[in-house]
Amino acid sequence: MKVKEKGLTKEEILKIRKSNFPPTAFLYYKDPIQLVKAKGNYVYDENNKEYLDAIGGIVCNSAGHNHPKIQEALIEMIKSDEIQHTSTIFLNEHAAKLAKKLVDEAPKGIDKCSFTNSGSEANELAFMAARHATGEGMVVNLKHGYHGGTSAALANCGQHTWRFRAQPVSNVVSAQAPYCYRCPFNKSPENCHMECAKDIENTIQTSTSGKIAGFIAEPVMGIGGVISPPDEYFHEAAKIVHNYGGKYISDEVQTGAGRCGKRFLLSTDLNINADMITMAKGLGNGAAIGAALMRSDIAETLTGKLYFNTFGGDPYQTMQALKTIEIIHEENMIQNAQSMGKLMMDNLKELMKKYELIGDVRGRGLLIGIELVKDRKTKEYAKEECIQLMEMLKESSILVGKGGLFGNIIRIAPALSINKDEINRIIKAIDESLYKISRK
Repeated sequence: MKVKEKGLTKEEILKIRKSNFPPTAFLYYKDPIQLVKAKGNYVYDENNKEYLDAIGGIVCNSAGHNHPKIQEALIEMIKSDEIQHTSTIFLNEHAAKLAKKLVDEAPKGIDKCSFTNSGSEANELAFMAARHATGEGMVVNLKHGYHGGTSAALANCGQHTWRFRAQPVSNVVSAQAPYCYRCPFNKSPENCHMECAKDIENTIQTSTSGKIAGFIAEPVMGIGGVISPPDEYFHEAAKIVHNYGGKYISDEVQTGAGRCGKRFLLSTDLNINADMITMAKGLGNGAAIGAALMRSDIAETLTGKLYFNTFGGDPYQTMQALKTIEIIHEENMIQNAQSMGKLMMDNLKELMKKYELIGDVRGRGLLIGIELVKDRKTKEYAKEECIQLMEMLKESSILVGKGGLFGNIIRIAPALSINKDEINRIIKAIDESLYKISRK
């Protein structure tokens, strides 16, 4: 048996990163983890220490790491010498099957699909299509939103930490976020009249020519801090956007693939009248694939133009995405995400009663945020405590993420296959960690 060549040590990797990676390549944890293998809901470091992956890679693992059905399909493709790269210039059945499946999963009327390498690129394509279809340039986004790391996506980012000084931001404008916990209009659920949605119209009326190309929003704002608006927000927003000639782009890069609702796309659950839906992350269960879904009337306006994505639609990625969708449905993972998400939320809300540090618990399905505050009245951001909690959970062999404009929100987004025992383990570790933090 061939012995596997010994890899780089953690110290060697850190040295190379320091020498050859740009400073934007950040790491989690004071003592970063070197992950070398994974299976199901667990990942392992170079010493074979096991961690429960409660952030799903970066909200990418929907069916679990190295699912056997995906492994088998990939091995079969390799053994059969199946072509790895075709793009969409040549015919290939995997891309065709995936496009049909995604259109079947999409809301009625959305029937065209284009593949990309990532969610960033999917959003870039959506912006371009909206601008071309309408003949307008202005796109309305939301403060606290995040739509990727490419040019137009970053221009529509609502967080200063992700934006660069030289970042072009022309032809975009930001409306207030539907951030109920920190309502910019000082409203509560009892006296809310959708002021946040109406601010989209106010923004259009005061900061544009009166006509827009489009509007982009995540059904749950992931990196912004798992901000989850009420259902009626989306209906009011879509009405306003369409009244001003714009196309509604629903960014489901994090919320799609069954993570948040009763169906594969949260846009369908919420009955969002979207013109385009973008996807990535959980769509490929870790494979580098994104997709932009759109209505025919938008797609047809692109006739006569050329759009090309070198790796978009390649066989291995599209096969893995199609297999991921099959697994999600066959193993009832969407239903599991709903029930396990409820269990997680219910338990976290019980912890709120014990710990003043928890200001809010929110989310949908298995996309959950815990906002930490130093004081519930002032809602001062508990940034240091958030880092402490992450470190303590790591010591308990549980990996989570963080987000929010000031990094005070713990993000939980495990694979959709997570079970009750694993949920209880996460809750127990959070409880024990918060107890220690509150005692300091």
